[in-house]
Amino acid sequence: MKRSAATLLVLTSLLASCDQRAGSGAVVVSAIGSPPRPADPRRVALDTPARLLLDSTAQGLVRFDAAGQIEPGLAERWIVIDGGTRYIFRLREGEWGDGTPVTAEQVVAILRRQMAGASQNPLVPFLTAIDEIVVMTPQVIEVRLGRPRPDLLKLFAQPELALLRLNPSGGSGPFRVARRGTAPLLRPAFDPARADPDDQREVVPEQDVRLIGERAARAIARFANHDSDLVSGGSFVDWPLLATVDVPPAAIRLDPAAGLFGLAIVNRDGFLATPANRAAIAQAIDRTALTTAIAPNWAPADRILPDILDSAMLPQVPGWTLLTQPERQAAARRQVAGWTAGPVRLRIALPSGPGATVLYAQVAASLLQIGITPERVAIDAPADLKLIDAVAPYDSGRWYLATACVLCGEAAQAALDAARQAPTLEARAQRIAEADAAMNADVAFIPLARPLRWSLVATRLRQWQANVRAWHPLNRLRADPN
Repeated sequence: MKRSAATLLVLTSLLASCDQRAGSGAVVVSAIGSPPRPADPRRVALDTPARLLLDSTAQGLVRFDAAGQIEPGLAERWIVIDGGTRYIFRLREGEWGDGTPVTAEQVVAILRRQMAGASQNPLVPFLTAIDEIVVMTPQVIEVRLGRPRPDLLKLFAQPELALLRLNPSGGSGPFRVARRGTAPLLRPAFDPARADPDDQREVVPEQDVRLIGERAARAIARFANHDSDLVSGGSFVDWPLLATVDVPPAAIRLDPAAGLFGLAIVNRDGFLATPANRAAIAQAIDRTALTTAIAPNWAPADRILPDILDSAMLPQVPGWTLLTQPERQAAARRQVAGWTAGPVRLRIALPSGPGATVLYAQVAASLLQIGITPERVAIDAPADLKLIDAVAPYDSGRWYLATACVLCGEAAQAALDAARQAPTLEARAQRIAEADAAMNADVAFIPLARPLRWSLVATRLRQWQANVRAWHPLNRLRADPN
């Protein structure tokens, strides 16, 4: 809906008069999740506060800027040669948390450790093209790949690939932990590459960040009470809570997040054993009613790939998309009625929270209309369908298809493996297209929408930008006060 210039002026004036905090002092950030603690992404899954802490204190070779674009981290520059199979990075002068200099040998050892053996790191399955990482000179390292990967830098920019030393020296910044605790105070790290070392040692409170990890309700209340500048990590689960507090409309910011949001088939027994039955569930769900019930402008999705990306063909679309919603429901009802092995019951694994409750109500209503009895279970409980809500770390069809394939058939899995092993970009594009077709035929995933990601942002944070990664580094929130 378009607003008049007068309406926009009123909203702008309202936000300016209700700014959360004064322009001086540390930036206070509430990240939805647990209190932030140092963590090794090889051993534990990271929530938003832990990812922000890791990204702030242990940057990677490269990192994301405020717009979600690649900027230098520990690598000051890089080149890509041999058709995308060799990445050469020149390291800048940097220091670990204990003041010792960063060396190429240390960086290579950390990268090798991140990719070795069993790991909880969700990015490791997408790094299998890397053959070796070697030291070229004291300032230069090389990453050698067996197959070209043009999006490798976007993976290296993720917090899960931060260069973290597993000892008290930690990472190389851009922040240091100035005060520890459940809400650590972060202060810009000394950068030996800058020409003003004396100025860097002066404490400027406006450059500090206090990072709090807490439940969404507390984070929203803190912002509404003018006690914080940013709420980060909001999702569909917490979106309904925004209606319970009075915050300026312009403070509510949505990311155009790219990724997956839908139900993965995690049990292929009984009714779910055949693609036709799985397709009946997919077409029965009223996506428009579902998304509108949670957030009015949230767009539904009916396919796994959002765009052509690096596939050789346009995204595969289920055949039932040509039908109206009543026609879809009728066809699904006939399919369920043809099942003679007893009543159909499905367990649906969802997270807790008001948004998930609304989601379940909508899915359950659609399933009940076609003769299926649903049951909501916890996200980590045994289930038949499980919600996948994930932002894409990079722009490849293989990520979407592999992430959607929690439990695929043999043909779909073989097509995905062929895409991973394709020796050239042309062959990879063709294999991804084939994998997309195989996944569409297998019906191993039921797309519902794209990830919903939101933040609450005070006007003092002028560098904050919405982006497709839904990632907002703490060193890119406001302009340098100097």
